[in-house]
Amino acid sequence: QDGDIVLFSSSGDNTTLSQATIHLDGQSGDIVLQNADCAEDFEVAEGEALEPGTVVVLDDDARLRTSGGAYDRRVVGIVAGAGDLKPGIVLGRREDGNPRLPVALIGRVYCKADAAEGPIQAGDLLTTATRPGHVMKATDPLRAFGAVVGKALGGLDQVLVALQ
Repeated sequence: QDGDIVLFSSSGDNTTLSQATIHLDGQSGDIVLQNADCAEDFEVAEGEALEPGTVVVLDDDARLRTSGGAYDRRVVGIVAGAGDLKPGIVLGRREDGNPRLPVALIGRVYCKADAAEGPIQAGDLLTTATRPGHVMKATDPLRAFGAVVGKALGGLDQVLVALQ
């Protein structure tokens, strides 16, 4: 389109605007990214096999590990890219020989969730669960301070990441 910059995937059809992965709209000034969250690459701790949707914490060397306890204040987010929700922006991406993964810092992601401690409904604040790599509903305000991963968007597996 006139006044627009449009980028397509190498496997895209290169003509249908809705198929563009990035669309810079010259008329409105909007930048449209088709993917869902803002993530940052973090180094992964040795021996960790993390998959998208896993809740992660930082170890003492600032490397990612699977969360493993309720209300963990070392939580940094959720490994991005689960399901059809891919990162729209990835910060800190570099090739330095160390394994790195994007962690969703803000935005919509799919996440492993555990409702064993109580049902999760849209709007509930979420924190790290006892079950490794999962979130649960935060019911204890004192323990939740500094350990909130985000807010449930509905169902068990969609989270709006917003570390608190």
